[in-house]
Amino acid sequence: WLLPLRVEMAILIVAGMMLINLRGVKESGRILAVPTYFFLVVMFITLIVGYMRWAGGNLPPLTDTPPMAAPVMSTLTAFLVLRAFSSGCTALTGVEAISNGIPAFKQPSSRNAAATLTWMSVILTTIFVSITFLAYHIGAVPSETETVISQLGRAVYGTGIGRLVLLGATTLILIMAANTSFADFPRLAALAAADGFLPRQLTYRGSRLVFSWGIMMLTLLAIMLLLLLRANTTRLIPLYAIGVFLSFTLSQTGMVLRWRRVSKLQPGEVGHSRHGEILTYDRAWKRKLAVNGIGATMTAIVMMVFATTKFRDGAWMVIILIPSLVLIFTTIHRHYRRVADQLRLDGQHYLPRVSNVITLVMIEDVHAGTMRLLNFTQSLGNPWRAVHVGIDPEKAERVRAKWHDQVGIGELIVLDSPYRSLTEPIRTYINELRAADPGIFVQLVVGQLSMPTYWEQSLHRNTNVLIDLIMRDMDRVVVTNVPYQIDYRTRYLARLDAELGAHGDQSRGDGSADTSAA
Repeated sequence: WLLPLRVEMAILIVAGMMLINLRGVKESGRILAVPTYFFLVVMFITLIVGYMRWAGGNLPPLTDTPPMAAPVMSTLTAFLVLRAFSSGCTALTGVEAISNGIPAFKQPSSRNAAATLTWMSVILTTIFVSITFLAYHIGAVPSETETVISQLGRAVYGTGIGRLVLLGATTLILIMAANTSFADFPRLAALAAADGFLPRQLTYRGSRLVFSWGIMMLTLLAIMLLLLLRANTTRLIPLYAIGVFLSFTLSQTGMVLRWRRVSKLQPGEVGHSRHGEILTYDRAWKRKLAVNGIGATMTAIVMMVFATTKFRDGAWMVIILIPSLVLIFTTIHRHYRRVADQLRLDGQHYLPRVSNVITLVMIEDVHAGTMRLLNFTQSLGNPWRAVHVGIDPEKAERVRAKWHDQVGIGELIVLDSPYRSLTEPIRTYINELRAADPGIFVQLVVGQLSMPTYWEQSLHRNTNVLIDLIMRDMDRVVVTNVPYQIDYRTRYLARLDAELGAHGDQSRGDGSADTSAA
């Protein structure tokens, strides 16, 4: 009955894992051991009970589970064997996590990791073979509506609490397996970003010392994939398998190349790889090269079989996505290299160079916020002039009159805007100033009404953001944003700030007044 809600449930689980990881919860062995051992205990109890019922002839076959649609093959062909082998290999992925985590083991770490790998292989083999054996005898088949483990639990326990405990333990272990992506992907993305193949933001750590951008990026991609494939494991597993076995093939091939370089060294000789890695002669290089060569061949076969058999089920996405990602990575890397070349000093030293600076105060109206702008501009000590874009001729005349009456100092320039554009007259005027003095710096002082709440802020035009964006491509143009906080409880302070303006007279804008950012 939860099947129709599988997309929503999957998204909620992903969102929950994102929140937990953003909180900086540190994974410890004891915490992770609880659901792991719980799953193992429940699974072995299920298998033991299943074997006992099978031996006693009390293990009923299942006949009510609709099988998945699959092509009928009358003979056992080599391709069918390869397909079964590939599916079995996918079920055993994750074993490589032991080798990746060797530094976390106690000394001697290699021996402890090898012992752990041996025990894990025994446990996985026992569970995998036992589930396959019992599933065969109860007639369990892959189904879109019920997993094989669920069918096994129904045959062993019926529809009671035992089956629910088994499904709960399986769900917990799968959530833990998915959570490893949140532990590894942000770190991997940070390493790639540090080398310039992903945006630099992915290298930043949040206040909880986690790679927040990487976690949020992974969450977004996972949710998009769940929505696109409707959380269908039949379509998700091939995507996972092709990516996993491609990485296995690349890593194993890399080790083959490494042992080939080692084979060219003499005993006691030390060499270096193309990436600067130190290489030493190893007497067992032939055996290790053979192991890695066989591994690269097997994983490549699995990858190609999945790409062929699951092409229509969604594998085509990975085949297109991986080259596209490589293109994106190289494009990002090329961009960072171009920026670095542009910023490189090439041994140059700082040489002071004085340039003229003119400040333009953008005026939308004359009110208390305007006085804040003028106070700030006066404190800079640069020559300044006020600029008003005359989109509305009648309003432009009112601004002129209020400027003369309530400010009285400085020059007010009204730029005509026959096409009612706010930024184009400003750009034209700045170009005229730079044509008269090519080395000049132009500083735009722009006001912004800062509201107490987001919804109140959205009621204003916020043109300071538009001006900042439009002026970014203009050389020697600097935009300075001066916020004016609107707080209804400090109205007296607003009046006092206006009194300290350039003219010194008390000033209050009318209720319809607004700054250039309003």
